[in-house]
Amino acid sequence: MGSSSSSYVPKTIYLDVDGKVQKVVFSRHCSPCDIKELLCSSSNIPRNTAIMMVDPEGALVSIDPTMPTNSPNSLYKVVPLSTGQLGEKEDMFQNVLSQVADQFSRAFRINELKTEVTNRLAMLEKRVELEGLKVVEIEKCKNDLKKLRDEMTSRGGGRVNCPCKYNFSDDGKKVTPRRDVPNYPKYTLSQETVEALKKPTFDVWHWEHNEMLSCLEYMYHDLGLVKEFNMNPITLKRWLLAIQENYRNNPFHNFRHCFCVSQMMYGMIHLCNLQEKMTLTDMGILMTAAVCHDLDHPGYNNTYQINARTELAVRYNDISPLENHHCAVAFQILSLPECNIFANVDPEAFKQIRQAIITLILATDMARHGEILDSFKQKVDNFDFTNEEHVTCLKMVLIKCCDISNEVRPTEVAEPWVDCLLEEYFMQSDREKSEGLPVAPFMDRDKVTKPTAQIGFIKFVLIPMFETVMKLFPQIEEIMVQPLRDSRDHYEELKQIDDAMTEEAQKKKTENMSLGGKKK
Repeated sequence: MGSSSSSYVPKTIYLDVDGKVQKVVFSRHCSPCDIKELLCSSSNIPRNTAIMMVDPEGALVSIDPTMPTNSPNSLYKVVPLSTGQLGEKEDMFQNVLSQVADQFSRAFRINELKTEVTNRLAMLEKRVELEGLKVVEIEKCKNDLKKLRDEMTSRGGGRVNCPCKYNFSDDGKKVTPRRDVPNYPKYTLSQETVEALKKPTFDVWHWEHNEMLSCLEYMYHDLGLVKEFNMNPITLKRWLLAIQENYRNNPFHNFRHCFCVSQMMYGMIHLCNLQEKMTLTDMGILMTAAVCHDLDHPGYNNTYQINARTELAVRYNDISPLENHHCAVAFQILSLPECNIFANVDPEAFKQIRQAIITLILATDMARHGEILDSFKQKVDNFDFTNEEHVTCLKMVLIKCCDISNEVRPTEVAEPWVDCLLEEYFMQSDREKSEGLPVAPFMDRDKVTKPTAQIGFIKFVLIPMFETVMKLFPQIEEIMVQPLRDSRDHYEELKQIDDAMTEEAQKKKTENMSLGGKKK
């Protein structure tokens, strides 16, 4: 299904260890941590030592499964980080801790905070006036600071709560965006990784959260979105951290799924040459909607929310409660000045960007699948990239494709996602049974199997949608549509095997019963 046997070939590098050549072989599926331990062991360096690896010219080499291979004539060298370098990091860490301690200390001194807020208000007004901003914008700044001051007063000395917190009546979970200094390490992506990111075959299971954050950051820079929207790079980092923090640790709807959908969107932008057909604003809308599309997903779908009459279902009147919630959390995060990647966008332009992102996230509700696909089918034969309605419909279909695109990927990447999804389904159906709510057959652990779960979905949802998109972008057939057909065939073969085994077991059971009757 689009995968190649070459992905199983081990990788070999050569090290200079005390003047001798040391050959190191590892699987491409090893994690960076495993590779670092292997390098330490090969170089006679104690485990867990902080190391770096350099080539013969002294250039740093990334320690991950995609690192460039070398030869015995061009040896890499593993070097432990010096005390000075470690000390530098410790100093940085101590500095951050000092800042955090200082912030906590100030949070409990309300009177000083009131004075500080007043001073900040005066300074902000002066700066705004000097920059010649409109009176309306000045009043907005005043109101924002007044709300902050009022909240501090009402708390009576407690820590100020972030406005982006949600209580669920079912489990009381609180979700808080990150406000601290962005501190995930900056990874220098290898050329191999950069190219792989553009393809649906990218293996999303090899990457830790920090590495996924770096990849997302790279995508925004590579597409020119940082420049187009005049984003502060530090704000982009803070925003991505806040996004990660607001995805729950569900079996399926988690931050890795967010990255998976965003990476597929980035891949489709390149594969379909969308940068030549649509605006950079459209690219920003597509990527940001993909990143935010499942924020704070509780792990229970809309059907459960509505049947259980949860707080979300009541709040959104049973109309796409989850998707509406994802939008709300997304814009709560963007409302924080330290996380607002669109802070330098014109207010009128931001209003349009906001509406477009909401439209795309709401389109991911599968209850609207038929409606959206039918609308696109009516337009695709005479598609006009200058027609705003056509382009909006295409963007809705693109995010839908990316959201449910796992089966486009190689089998070894796609199949674990099926296990994750079924685990989440079974958690929901078990809860529905215990609460006396209706249970969907495709979510019932007593009725569903992996093949039965996938065959209908691939045949009647995925393939028709991707084949419709293929009419507009024929280049996706080989790399996206054919893998879906292969996946359908794969699961149909598995179902035939399952059916044959079930039939054989039933036959043996009947024979045993017959023999038992004769003995009597």
